[in-house]
This record gives sequence, C-alpha cells and structure tokens, in this order.
Amino acid sequence: MYQPTIFEKPQTEPLAARLRPQDLSEFEGQEHLLGEGKILRRLIENDGVSSMIFWGPPGVGKTTLARIIARRTKAKFIDFSAVTSGIKEIKQVMEQAETARKFGEKTILFVDEIHRFNKAQQDAFLPYVEKGSIVLIGATTENPSFEVNGALLSRCKVFVLQALKTENLVRLLNRAIREERGFGSEKIVIPDELIEAIARFANGDARSALSTLEMAILNAQTDKDGTVTVTAETVEQCTSKKSLLYDKAGEEHYNLISALHKSMRNSDPDAAVYWLARMLEAGEDPLYIARRVTRFASEDVGLADPRALELAVSAFQACHMIGMPECSVHLTQAVVYLSLAPKSNALYTAYESAKRDALTMLSEPVPLNIRNAPTKLMKELGYGKGYVYAHDTEEKLSDMQCLPDSLLGKEYYRPTEEGLEAKYAAKLKEIKDWKASRKK
Repeated sequence: MYQPTIFEKPQTEPLAARLRPQDLSEFEGQEHLLGEGKILRRLIENDGVSSMIFWGPPGVGKTTLARIIARRTKAKFIDFSAVTSGIKEIKQVMEQAETARKFGEKTILFVDEIHRFNKAQQDAFLPYVEKGSIVLIGATTENPSFEVNGALLSRCKVFVLQALKTENLVRLLNRAIREERGFGSEKIVIPDELIEAIARFANGDARSALSTLEMAILNAQTDKDGTVTVTAETVEQCTSKKSLLYDKAGEEHYNLISALHKSMRNSDPDAAVYWLARMLEAGEDPLYIARRVTRFASEDVGLADPRALELAVSAFQACHMIGMPECSVHLTQAVVYLSLAPKSNALYTAYESAKRDALTMLSEPVPLNIRNAPTKLMKELGYGKGYVYAHDTEEKLSDMQCLPDSLLGKEYYRPTEEGLEAKYAAKLKEIKDWKASRKK
C-alpha cells in the first residue's frame, strides 16, 4: 500500500500535487466511469482491479486514479515510469512480483506513459500479466490501439478518460482556494468570472488549471492586512490571454459561437475567421468549436459538398490530438472552407420533419416485409414476406414499401440544386420515377 515518506514536504509541493484527490469522494469528472454503480468505481471500492489502461488527455486523473487504487489496495503497489526504466529494471520488478505471487501476495504495477515503452519492453510484461504475477495498470495520452502491443492490450481493459468540463474545474479551483491543502489558510479574493476564465483556459486539464491559479495568486497584490486580491490583469499575465472574458451568465459565449455560425452560413470567411480568433484567444475550448463546425458541415452544407464533413472531422481530430495553439490553423482551414462551400440545409430539414412524425407516431408498426424473421414462428406470421434483396435485381432497386402505411408518399429529404446536391437531386428523381412507373 502506498505510504508517503518522511522526506515528503506537502507545503513545498506545487498546488496540483498538494490538492491531488486522496479518495474517489474528492475526484472530479469521469462520471461515466466513477459515478455510483459504475464499473470502475466498483472495481476500486472492492479492491478488485484487473489489468487495465487509462487513456485520456493530460490532467484528467489517470495518475490520480492509480494513487487512489494504491491507497485502497491490499496488494503491493509499484510505481513504474516508462521514461526512466528499461528492460533490466522491468525484469527485476517482474522477478520480485513472481516471488511475491508464490507467497500469495498480489502486485499491482502502475506504468505511467506506457506508450513510451518500445515493443521489446512491453513484451517483457506479457508473460507475467498472463500468469497473474502482476496486475498491470497503464496510463497513456496516446491511442492504445496503436501504441500498445496487441497481445498485451487484449489482456487489459481500456478505460477512456475524458477532458474535464468547465464546471468540474471551477469546483476544483474553489476547493483549492478553500481547503487547507491549498490556500485555505490565506485570505484570497478572486471574482467568480476569473475562476471560470482560468477553468476555460485550462481546456479540460486540471493540472493546468491549478498551476494557473497558483501562479495568479502568487503574483497577485497583497494588502497590508494580508488579503491577496487576484485581478483580471494578473490572470492575463499568467495565461498570456487578453481580457476577452465571457460574461458570467455565459451570454457572450453563445453570442460568439452564433456569430461564427452565421458568418459561415453567409459565406463570409473574413468575419468567420475573426469570430473564431475571438473565441480561441478568449480561452474557448477548441473542441467545442470543432464540434459546432462539424455540425455546421452537415446542417448548412450537407450533400452540396460532402467533403465538408470530412474536413470538419479532420479538424476535430487535429484539435483533439495536438490542442492549442497549434490547432488554431486547422480550425481556420475548416472555417474558411465551410464559408466558401455551397450551402444546403436539406439534411437538417429532412431530419426535423421526420422527427416530428416519429414523435407523434412512436407506435407505428414496421411493415412486415422489412421485418427480420430469425425464427420459424416469425416467418409463419409473415415477417419478411415480400422482402426484395435489391442487390439481386438488375436495376439494384425494387418498388418495395419501406414506410408505414400512414406515411406512404411522405417526402422528408428535398435536395436543393446547390453544388453536388444537384447531382443527388437528379439521381433521387430518377429513382422515384422508376418506382412510380412500376406501380402503374
């Protein structure tokens, strides 16, 4: 079980280290894994962890979860770094674990930055994981599908940790100001909007948020009575960001994303790039912008230029992989492309129209001919009767009914004549004309 040494001096540690959660009750975020009744929470609380890999961006709690496991487990816990350890050190630890196993003692081995190990180093773990000498817990910021050997990966459960939400970071920052482990013994004055600005600037990274707060407090003005007052100017200096803070109620946040969206819709790349820069330089999460840009690619461009969605998704992936400030140019590329692309909202209107019917006709039966018929009884009841496998026909088409009886003839997708959608409009007309001729 993990025990701090007598040489550790918490008061000299960085704020992020001092405020590291000691138990799950203090842990922020990852509700999809650590909420009440969730699998990872049960494994930790019951001291039943098996080999696993924590995959997620920096500062989301991968190492912290390992420390929590170290405090709760009855097993021997070994902390291992992929940066400083080689095959020789791996084999020594493995031999110790194998000896412990023979005496009935379990060993949990935590490997930080496991993606830094090469194939030979990772292979050294494999036989010991297979025979249960160790329970391996790896942490990585890289996709384990590409960075961890397949044989080792197949023996580990991968848990995907997500970037922390702004509200998670706000709670964490307030705890840092309030608790003794943080600045609880000092009188700190910092407006709520500055705490929120620091949280947004951190872009889902708790370590970054706490480091920025610590820097802002250490560089803030101290009054004669000992009161430390953090101002917007102090935060600007610590984050290298101008005072482009959103208002507390969040109205400016939505005003700016609306301005970006409507500038792209109006085919104005100059305005779109300006609003993009306004958001990014104010500390907006680039992934939030990338999600909205991706939505725009289908909602406002759609099949008028199918490549728009590909480019938007690529920009989103670039933002996820490299973050700010590098990803600003990828978002700029996507925003300019979407501004200049032909526009069509046919996909958006198609879904909204279908959604209205779906919500009012939830009990509408699926036509028998397109129902699945895996059992004899279902076949006897007419399931699948009249189904035509389009690939078996000369035209690769049939006039088979696919909508419920009450919606026959209903049209949801109405293509425009913009860009490539004109081509799809002609194809759709050709299909509908062919089906109509078959019914005469």
